[in-house]
Amino acid sequence: MPATPIASVTRYYPKGTLKWYWVPTISNKSAPTRSELNAGTDLSGEVAAYDGWGVTSNFVDAPDVNSRFTSKVPGDIEAEDSSLTMYLDPSGNDARTLMPRDEDGFVVRLGGGDVAGRKMDVFPVTVGSISKPFEMDAVPVAVFQFAITDEPAEDVTIPA
Repeated sequence: MPATPIASVTRYYPKGTLKWYWVPTISNKSAPTRSELNAGTDLSGEVAAYDGWGVTSNFVDAPDVNSRFTSKVPGDIEAEDSSLTMYLDPSGNDARTLMPRDEDGFVVRLGGGDVAGRKMDVFPVTVGSISKPFEMDAVPVAVFQFAITDEPAEDVTIPA
């Protein structure tokens, strides 16, 4: 008997669906409440680009003196260096006022939009730096670099 095939998924293009929230306080990152998410700020309309936001595990050798083969076991869990590139306003009234350097909070990535029952990832962060790479022929942006300060909560169900 052949193996059971994996269930087919609904494929989608994230542009126009992906949401990024800045949430100042979440009491349980594995189960944010709707009121906590609503108290945050939807950054999506001002995000020009993003980088990182992946979680990986390194692997540790686990040799056995009875074998020439060296197996591996999962080791430390790490989050990639992560950033959001946000548009600037000439008045300074933009994401810089919401997320100044050294501000603690949560970046919430809602990959399929803010739809109850879908999944989101919750990253506890501190704003590490805000760089402003001005270019003559480009719309001004700021790159917010985040230190991910604790293990992210992944695939958390979005509350109603």
